Amino acid sequence: MAENGASAARASRWDAFRRSPFLPACVLLLLIAAAAGLFAGSYTYNMANPTPRRIPTAVTGIPTSQVKRAQFVAGMEQALGASLKLHHYDDYASARDAVEAQKVFAILQEPGPEPGPRLYISSASGASVAQLLAETAPRVGASIGVRVTVRDINPLQKGDPRGLAIFYISLAAVILGFVGAIQLSVHARGLLPWERICFILAMSMLGAFSIAAVVDWGLGALDLPFAESWAILAFTMFTSGMVFTMFNTLFGRWAMLPTWGLMVLLGNPSSGGAVSWPLLPSLLGRIGQWLPPGASVNAQHTAVYFGGHQHVFPFAVLAAWAAVATSVFWVWRHRHPGGR
Repeated sequence: MAENGASAARASRWDAFRRSPFLPACVLLLLIAAAAGLFAGSYTYNMANPTPRRIPTAVTGIPTSQVKRAQFVAGMEQALGASLKLHHYDDYASARDAVEAQKVFAILQEPGPEPGPRLYISSASGASVAQLLAETAPRVGASIGVRVTVRDINPLQKGDPRGLAIFYISLAAVILGFVGAIQLSVHARGLLPWERICFILAMSMLGAFSIAAVVDWGLGALDLPFAESWAILAFTMFTSGMVFTMFNTLFGRWAMLPTWGLMVLLGNPSSGGAVSWPLLPSLLGRIGQWLPPGASVNAQHTAVYFGGHQHVFPFAVLAAWAAVATSVFWVWRHRHPGGR
């Protein structure tokens, strides 16, 4: 009898705890602690010590010595701890067009009016990659007795000397997109499904305009192609907002977990904005291009620095995520905690 009474008391206490606000509070306590470690770990792993793996490089011209070129390439690969993925082009113009199309990060050319090979880097293609190449090439050339001239054919804008502004504005669009959707779910819970979509769209348009206006007109950090950049930021915010709305439909009050994991823990460090894709772990570099943050950085980067070579792929990625998220929300809208 005593044991039965103790078991009943424990069951009663557990039932009371389960129904109290303390259970979700304790779960959140553990989740936030785990998320803090994962957040620090994901960014540190991707950005603290970026290491090159494969750097696409154009090669053009006829070298005065095939042996010297081979020694230089081998020396670069040994110094960088990476392979130079060489693409041969008939002339400098073709190689330069490949840089503009973002197929290669640098051009190795010989001969020319100056002795030795010339390495043309493109900081706009990837500031971290360009810096590594610029620092390494002269040292490798000196070690084999060749003077290497390094020139930057596509420098970054003066207001963004480290090439991080595009990452920051894309990060702002991603985070404010789903934070805005969260606030709608809290403070405008009664919105009907079509009303919720319309407000996320309006919030995205106004928020993107504000980001672009402050960065370009206010701070002068970037000279943006304003209409295109505004559209990319708005597309990013809308996609991010609808991704949270989809998860809110599927997982209810725990929707922040998959949203944060997908967009912040995985998406932003692998976006190629703070660290160029050739310096990221290869798997993350490939995954990042298929996630909304990476697609946003990709499209914005091309719009700002390679305007004549915009690609369809990043817009297709954003469109696919937005379409899937909106469709899931609409089909299962009866499960969404909002509405009236």
